[in-house]
Amino acid sequence: MFSTGRYEEELRKRNAALAEKRRSQIGSGDRSERIRTYNFQQGRVTDHRVNVTLHSLDQVLAGSDDIDTIVEALERQRLFDDLQHAEEEEEGEEE
Repeated sequence: MFSTGRYEEELRKRNAALAEKRRSQIGSGDRSERIRTYNFQQGRVTDHRVNVTLHSLDQVLAGSDDIDTIVEALERQRLFDDLQHAEEEEEGEEE
């Protein structure tokens, strides 16, 4: 059983971690936090989250298999992030 002071400290840490997670998911809305750029003049689409650029904008917008390239890159990034987060949690539990 936790003493009141230790419980409050653990609660504060947990709330701070949740707040940081929310901030990282929401972002600031700043223009520098671009997700995807569509350049119609050059026929290019770039997903800035995974740094993938395709020079087939028309096909992407038409729903061709080219969009799968971006989706697969996003899935790989999500898996990587999940694994990294799990490792960080394990390290935190060992301390």
